[in-house]
Amino acid sequence: MNIQNLTIESDDLRKLLATASGDAALLYLSLRCGNTAEEAAAQLQFTPTRLSCAGATLRQLGLWAEPARPAVIAGERPVYSEKDVLEAMDTSNDFRLLYGEVQRLLGRSLNTEELKILLSFVHYLGLPTEVISVLVSYCKDRAKQRGSLRNPSLRTIEKEAFHWAEAGIDTLEAAGAYIQSQNFRASRLHELMNTLQIRGRNLTPAEERYALSWLDMGFPMDVIAIAYERTCLNTGGMSWPYMNKILQSWNESGFKTPDQVRSGDRKSGTQNGSRQLDADEQAAIAKMLQGV
Repeated sequence: MNIQNLTIESDDLRKLLATASGDAALLYLSLRCGNTAEEAAAQLQFTPTRLSCAGATLRQLGLWAEPARPAVIAGERPVYSEKDVLEAMDTSNDFRLLYGEVQRLLGRSLNTEELKILLSFVHYLGLPTEVISVLVSYCKDRAKQRGSLRNPSLRTIEKEAFHWAEAGIDTLEAAGAYIQSQNFRASRLHELMNTLQIRGRNLTPAEERYALSWLDMGFPMDVIAIAYERTCLNTGGMSWPYMNKILQSWNESGFKTPDQVRSGDRKSGTQNGSRQLDADEQAAIAKMLQGV
């Protein structure tokens, strides 16, 4: 592997370290050296399964672009009839087994309309039956983690199925890599909620978008804690837009550690996180005060 003059973006390095996947890191380095996937597999002596798993991890991290896939459009799946369902049940042993497995996972019988949705996962989205079983199990576990006492509906699972199809999650290896990345993301999100002293409730969709964007920027929790403290000191409480403004500024300046933040404070003349507020920050505080 020719690694002379090889450079790695800091964000890429953080993502690779977070996954703790040696195979994914080796594949990434080989690809960055200009090798094709086949050349990398030969060079690293990866079996097809190891290559598939490592590649799926890189794709979930956004570090290895996939070939363009035909678009699948939610809400535009073909209209399946009861006859289509009965024919699939009669002629496809795989579909019959999938039907039984999904009923077992959800703990109830599926009606005809739900079977039509399930059939679309196979025929329209092109997902293998074993991947669909993993998908349903993942959606069930996610609902439980979010505090739901009920298993998800097929309509809810359908939304995730479209996402998997669009993202190319169509093998067990890709599904495993995706679920691993989502579990890690959920763990980090829970850690962030503790840092922000949010307990006893879930984040709203808008709050979750803010939180995930900060994690995507690569901020460690100690830096997020500093931003939270400054937000509370400067606004008298938690203001998501205000804190987002701070973190976006630090991200643009490349501040990803407490020392870098403090060094930036000294250079800008900031003391204890206090400074002149810009127009956007003043507007965010004014909006917050309107609700008091």
